[in-house]
Amino acid sequence: MPFTPPRSRGEIAWWMQMSIEHADAVVGATRQWLERAVIGLNLCPFAKAVHVKQQIRYVVSDTQTPDALLAELERELAFLVEADPAQVDTTLLIVPQQFAAFLDFFFFLNEAEALLKRMELSGVLQIASFHPHFEFAGNDPDDIANHTNRSPYPTLHLLREASLDRAVAAFPDAAEIYERNIETLEKLGHAGWNALFK
Repeated sequence: MPFTPPRSRGEIAWWMQMSIEHADAVVGATRQWLERAVIGLNLCPFAKAVHVKQQIRYVVSDTQTPDALLAELERELAFLVEADPAQVDTTLLIVPQQFAAFLDFFFFLNEAEALLKRMELSGVLQIASFHPHFEFAGNDPDDIANHTNRSPYPTLHLLREASLDRAVAAFPDAAEIYERNIETLEKLGHAGWNALFK
């Protein structure tokens, strides 16, 4: 059924309230994942500092096409590169209305990387990705290792290269993070992962 835009003031007010409540719920679920999984399991030792300092920008995209999302991504990349890192160090661009299939999201990432190059921001910013059905190449879909990159909604994580370099320098064993995360998740298991969000 096609989307019908609201017409009356009452319809517009209701639609705006529903949009706000939906965005709040999406951000709430993402924060919970960040706090309980990413930080709680120490999957990313760099995440806690920016979370505690409230330097993470959460943006819920209401786009429904890849082209519209690409335009929004361009705006967010431009915003981040100009923002004061002390205020906004990183951005989570959350996409609840697109990419139910991981493969579609995977193909979109090629366009996102091409955009980064066109904006001449390679080496300045980078884009990490998370998805509810994230799957590493060669992994079985049910492999617990996939959960290191599984989030409540398709998410583009925009990072500053300079911040990442400083964080890596502070963790001499940064190269071992992936292996340690797999070990953590294997010990936790699917039941333990699911229990994090109950």
